[in-house]
Amino acid sequence: MRSRTLACAAIALALVVAGLAARRSEAIKAQVANTDEQRKEIDAFNAKFLAAHLKMDTPTILGMWADDGVSLLPETAPMVGKAEITKFLTGVTGQLKGWRIEKMELDFQGIEVSGDWASEWALEHPVVRPPDDRPVSDGRGKMLLVLHREPDGNWKVKREMWNQGMKP
Repeated sequence: MRSRTLACAAIALALVVAGLAARRSEAIKAQVANTDEQRKEIDAFNAKFLAAHLKMDTPTILGMWADDGVSLLPETAPMVGKAEITKFLTGVTGQLKGWRIEKMELDFQGIEVSGDWASEWALEHPVVRPPDDRPVSDGRGKMLLVLHREPDGNWKVKREMWNQGMKP
């Protein structure tokens, strides 16, 4: 009788463990599916970010910023808030009348998503032609972005840092 009770207890325990393992497996699958979906969202954000920069589309670029975003550019004071970033960007683009971007490469790396936060870095390579006979600007840089999914569901830039890169 005792061995029969132990056998039943062992079977019950095995079923509980199997059930827990199945739930854990389903949770892991759901997490992977969620991560894949978030990665697709970040990839779509990056494609829009690149396209806006290629077109020098200032309104779209500014629309990708969180209201409390911070931009850290070389040789400038930190720009805190979308209003300050807007003032800077519209000032810069106002000085670039007639310039056009011939090429803009952004090679995003190290994309990590954790809930409503994401971080990534990129190597950038813009080639910009001035409207006159000056030489083409062929730059290289490095960029770090911290993104946040805002309450409306859209990813926005919370933090940005750019610095000079080197030619390969």
